[in-house]
Amino acid sequence: MIRVSAACRRLAFSVALTALTACSAPGPRGAAAPLPERPAAPEVQLQTVPPRLPPRQAAENFVAVAQAMEPRIRAECQARTQGHRNCDYRIVAYDRRGSSPNAFQMVDREGRPVIALNLALIAEARNPDELAFVMGHEGAHHILGHLQAKAADAQAGALVMGVLAAAAGADADGIAEAQDIGADVGERSYSQDYELQADHLGTIISWDAGFDPVRGAEFFARLPDPGEAFLATHPPNRLRLKLVKRTVETLEEKGVPRGTPPAGLS
Repeated sequence: MIRVSAACRRLAFSVALTALTACSAPGPRGAAAPLPERPAAPEVQLQTVPPRLPPRQAAENFVAVAQAMEPRIRAECQARTQGHRNCDYRIVAYDRRGSSPNAFQMVDREGRPVIALNLALIAEARNPDELAFVMGHEGAHHILGHLQAKAADAQAGALVMGVLAAAAGADADGIAEAQDIGADVGERSYSQDYELQADHLGTIISWDAGFDPVRGAEFFARLPDPGEAFLATHPPNRLRLKLVKRTVETLEEKGVPRGTPPAGLS
């Protein structure tokens, strides 16, 4: 059941009157769904960006989309993990003044997966489909075990660099520094793959919930593009858009019906 508490509602509407006027995440690589083949990345023609929603409507959309998405994310988690992962999600809004739009997935002290969207992202979303896609993407990170996978990648990178530094005669400080560098490189090495995996599964989840993932993924057009930077944590935006479109085309070809979208959203 969705836990959009009274406190969360107050937060969302308080945001609407203040800050609203203004993507992760860590699991075992072996538990992840097979990564779809990377698309060739042709240029994607994007529609004109619509104006921002009124603050109150943006806040109402967040609450309504969270209520619609949480059951679908939970059901997908239960079906794919077969009880091996906690699927009792919480979807929350948080405020950090001056921060750019951001969302992430974490696990709280009780072991519950948390999907967090900041107020800047809620304000920036032009429609419910964008919020739904972000929630589906972050929920997918937990289902696919990316938190644990990234931690293992960092540990492996630190071990390799530490051994190499020790073999080269580095002192304790030099080894520690090499381990820090190795952990960072290790964590970034598979980040783009994890993001594409989450885009793929997030598309399926938001489609099942009745939202339009292609329209939702147009949110990427308003984010800084990491391009082809070496070890960038996120893939180029055009790759992500292409993958979402291809995933939707596959769902349509297979005759997978889109769910019924929630009423009263704009």
